Amino acid sequence: MGTGQQQPVADVLLQQVLASFRETPDPRLREIMDALVRHLHACAREVGLSGEERSAAVAFLTAVGHMCTDTRQEFELLSDTLGLSSLVETSSSAEGATLQTLTGPFYSAGAPWRETGDSMNEYPLPEDVRAVVRGTVSDRDGNPIADAILDVWQNASNRLYAVQDSAQPAGNLRGRWRTGADGRYEFVTIKPVSYAIPDDGPVGDMLNATARHPWRAAHIHFLVTADGHRGLTTEIFDADSDYLEDDAVFGVARDLIVEFKPQVDRSVMAEFDFILEAA
Repeated sequence: MGTGQQQPVADVLLQQVLASFRETPDPRLREIMDALVRHLHACAREVGLSGEERSAAVAFLTAVGHMCTDTRQEFELLSDTLGLSSLVETSSSAEGATLQTLTGPFYSAGAPWRETGDSMNEYPLPEDVRAVVRGTVSDRDGNPIADAILDVWQNASNRLYAVQDSAQPAGNLRGRWRTGADGRYEFVTIKPVSYAIPDDGPVGDMLNATARHPWRAAHIHFLVTADGHRGLTTEIFDADSDYLEDDAVFGVARDLIVEFKPQVDRSVMAEFDFILEAA
C-alpha cells in the first residue's frame, strides 16, 4: 500500500469545481469565475462555515432579490454597503481626472433639460437653503470642453429623492445642463442634506446585525459626459456634513469635498471643476 498522505476532501472539491470552468470560451469570464470560486471556498474554510450559516446566506440573498423593484435596487445597495461599488468605481479612475464614484440606487434617466443658471428645485420646502453650484468641465490638459452634459440629481430636504417620494414632481432636484463654449456650467439647487439609505429591507437587517448606521454624508450626484471623453459618474460632498468619515456606502473621497460658502442673501455657493479622461 502507498504511504502518501491523501489529499484533503476540500482541496479535491475545489479542484473539481475549478476544472468545471476550464472550457469557458470567454477568457475574462473564466478568470473571474476561477477567482470567485477560490476566494469563496477559502472564506468558507477560514471561518468554518456551517450548513445553517450557508442556508442563512442563501435566504438573505433571496430576500435581497425579492426587495428589488423598478425604483429600488437592493443588490446595488448591498454592493454599496460592502464597499464593492466604491472599490470598483474608484479603481477605474484615471490619474489626473476627477474620481469616479457611485451611481447609487436612485438615478433615473431622462432628467429635464435646463438652461444655465436655472433652478432644479421644483418642490420648495421650508428648510431648503438655496445653493448655486458652478464650475468648469475640462480635459486633463486643462482645455475647456464645450457642450459637455451634466446630468445632476440629489435628495430633497425631507431626505428623499423624487423617485422615492410621490409628493415630489418627477423632475424635482434633477436636471441636465450643457456647458458653454468656455466649458462652464452653473445651476441653482438646495444645499444637500444627509440621509439614511433604505434600511427597511435585508440590507438594513445586515447593518443592524453588524452595529452599523445607514447614513450618507450630504452630497450631489453628477453624470458628466462629452464626445471623445470617458463618462464620469461622481459626487460632491458638503464639507459641513456629518458622516464624511463613516459614510454608509464608503463613497466619500477628500478630493470631492467642497465648501458651500454662505452668501449675503443667505444662500450658499459651491464651486467644483470636473476633469474628464479622453476616450
